[in-house]
Amino acid sequence: MSVSVFLVAGEPSGDALGAALMTAISKQTGGDVRFSGIGGERMIEAGLASLFPMNDLSVMGLAEVLPRIPKLLGRVRETVAAIRQAKPDIVVTIDAPDFCARVAAKLKGSGIPVAHYVAPTVWAWRPGRAKKWARLVDRMLALFPFEPPYFQRAGLACSYVGHPSLEAGFNHGDGAGLRSRLGISASATVLCVLPGSREGEVSRLLPVFSQVIKRLVYRYPGLVILVPTVGPVAATVEREIARWPLKAHVIRGERQKIDAFAASTVALAASGTVSLQLSLARLPQVITYRVARLTAFIARRMIKLPYVSLPNILLGRQMVPELLQEDCEPGGIARAIAHLIDDRTARQAQINADEEIAALLGESGPAPSERAARVVIAMARGETIEED
Repeated sequence: MSVSVFLVAGEPSGDALGAALMTAISKQTGGDVRFSGIGGERMIEAGLASLFPMNDLSVMGLAEVLPRIPKLLGRVRETVAAIRQAKPDIVVTIDAPDFCARVAAKLKGSGIPVAHYVAPTVWAWRPGRAKKWARLVDRMLALFPFEPPYFQRAGLACSYVGHPSLEAGFNHGDGAGLRSRLGISASATVLCVLPGSREGEVSRLLPVFSQVIKRLVYRYPGLVILVPTVGPVAATVEREIARWPLKAHVIRGERQKIDAFAASTVALAASGTVSLQLSLARLPQVITYRVARLTAFIARRMIKLPYVSLPNILLGRQMVPELLQEDCEPGGIARAIAHLIDDRTARQAQINADEEIAALLGESGPAPSERAARVVIAMARGETIEED
């Protein structure tokens, strides 16, 4: 039975999710599927002819969004018109909540089922959004196992499919191979430094990290530094670390990053998805972050969670040290890293917690894209969805 799927992705992360989903759907339908919609390079490589460039939707920040509102609203109308004309068996909107919510709202009453992939973080702030999404879509696909109840209480069917990091192979890095390639001895202490992927966070954190490194080098003369980075901020990262008191190895590419995790003793990272990736790699870590004071003031009143890092949120307790805002200062960060380097028991406690997280997320089970594909195909065919 042929399946027709219309996908909408508006950001690079959604493009990666969409491409993996397309591959899994193709596999599970034996290739008897037709894709249409909006996506980026990876979805295009997977066989999508994008209705228009995905970059038209990749806008962040109020100042950037305001002048482009007329064009964005025009893209909403264009997308909805294309869906109505294509009459797909299902529409899958991926992340990009503002754009996707508008598309879903205009499809109400069309008879076309809509699934939204990546549940909004109603568990962290603005819980009322669960009711909003319950009015807009037929099913939510969640990345974390604790998310479905938030939407189910609002009357929205929600399936846990898993986080994409689960199928990236973070627990299978070749640490010995990377150490060999870079001439790092097997006995060397290696610190993996991850200052973020956005220009703003990198510019705020790297000067602090530089002072941390100076303290650690004094204490550990043979310390080796690995700095995985990504294209948009690579130049800023390389310029800053050139001033550090020792040579740091810049690591590029996802496969190399995974190997760097496996080669490292501990990690220092900006808060974000990378904290979960480090956990899946079983690499003990210290998480830190700093934003503008006004942003922090607002966030503290809106976000009701006791932790910010995904490992701690998933565990419901603090295992990973979090040094945020006022605590994001060189002395405290250096002490937290030194504790992990010096104390084998502390490192092992984090690794044990990482094993808990892997089991909680279902690391040994089906890949998230495969789970998501099963749900999408069942919705497209009007079949009963059986949850894992």
